[in-house]
Amino acid sequence: MRVHVVSDVHGNVEGLARAGDGADALVVLGDLVDFIDYGDPAGGIVGTVLGAEVSGRLAQLRRTGDRNAWREYASAAWAAVGNPRALVEEAISEQYARMFAVLSAPTWAIPGNVDVPHLWPAHAGPGVQLVDGKVAEIGGLRFGFVGGAPLPAGVTFRPGPAWRPNLVPWEEYAAVVDGFSGVDVLCSHVPPAITELAYDTVTRGPEVTGPGLLEAIDRDRPRAALSGHVHQPLAQRVRRGRTECVNVGYFRRDPLPYVLRW
Repeated sequence: MRVHVVSDVHGNVEGLARAGDGADALVVLGDLVDFIDYGDPAGGIVGTVLGAEVSGRLAQLRRTGDRNAWREYASAAWAAVGNPRALVEEAISEQYARMFAVLSAPTWAIPGNVDVPHLWPAHAGPGVQLVDGKVAEIGGLRFGFVGGAPLPAGVTFRPGPAWRPNLVPWEEYAAVVDGFSGVDVLCSHVPPAITELAYDTVTRGPEVTGPGLLEAIDRDRPRAALSGHVHQPLAQRVRRGRTECVNVGYFRRDPLPYVLRW
């Protein structure tokens, strides 16, 4: 059995169209949406809705790290357009229509933190299984899937005027993972709490990790634990007991799937 696994596609339709070539199945670990394109200000959802000038300025402010200036500029920009949430969902739906159309069959997919899961059923064809929070059998192995990113414990998220990221309450996320039993492959968008997989060497800081993932690895000792989210981790893979813990790669930049064989 040969399964290709990708994550953090961020709008790379051309790469996604080839991701399943030569594989018996494709697994997508989320972040299909290209929300703000730092390489092309006219691209991404922000460039589509607000224009290249605004997108470029927001990217510049994010790079400087001035969060207050970024928030003020972003709030003013979204306030200048009518019904920004509807415009953003329309632009995201257009991206999803292109990406789901090129997915090879069979595909098992979960959303990342920048995805909008309630839009997925309208675009997923019969060859695409939406498996967030579920266990699915692929080639005789049990795969456990958990998408999105957790909020800090006790925090209630307040969505902005245009877009709500796919953030899950800490307790709900942990409960999903705790409900898995006897999985052979643990699949998540965010990594387990392993420093080498959670620290981003470019942003120079730790990213969010999934509550319960490390405990599930130690408890069930799956063959592999696969994740994405961190674009430039300290290490691509770490051995935890018998489990190979792998960051499957930043697919938008390097459109090569991780290959899982058995």
